[in-house]
Amino acid sequence: MTKKRDEHKKEGKEFEQPTVDQSGREAVPEVSSKETELEDKITELNTGLAAANDKYLRLSAEFDNFRKRTLREKMDLMKNASESVIVNLLPVIDDVERAMKAIEISDNLETTKEGISLIYNKFKDFTKQNGVVEMNAKGLVLNTDHHEAITKIPAPNEELKGKIVEVIQKGYILNDKVIRYAKVIIGE
Repeated sequence: MTKKRDEHKKEGKEFEQPTVDQSGREAVPEVSSKETELEDKITELNTGLAAANDKYLRLSAEFDNFRKRTLREKMDLMKNASESVIVNLLPVIDDVERAMKAIEISDNLETTKEGISLIYNKFKDFTKQNGVVEMNAKGLVLNTDHHEAITKIPAPNEELKGKIVEVIQKGYILNDKVIRYAKVIIGE
């Protein structure tokens, strides 16, 4: 006990004698109202923290479920997106098969040409309905955003110098996006 008293004197503090109860044990001092308020505040803050953590965990789990569900829906959409296009192409395939049978049987070349022309027009209408537009390139200035130059040849006249003289393979645009560049020959 004297050791503690000496330490406190060195630090400049006054040492209080512990109170002893009737049984000779040290009496525990009563907790002040400020300490009780602090303990209540700590308990309240801990409760709030636990609630916030629970809310965060639930929100995190909900977001994770949303993300997984969205990915699953995207995968299903991508897997089945071409279904409507294929279903609309089936009549064209049927027409081509009928034309092939007719070519084997028929001796009349004109009716065969006419049938193939009808199939071609039906297919062109189908592509237009689905947003596919054919690029017109002949006579235009080379635009590398739409055209792919294969080679250069001497221009047949002065007007075609630096312009597209011939289209080797048509280009196509789907909803303002080039899906196939036109392969062209440039006049020089």
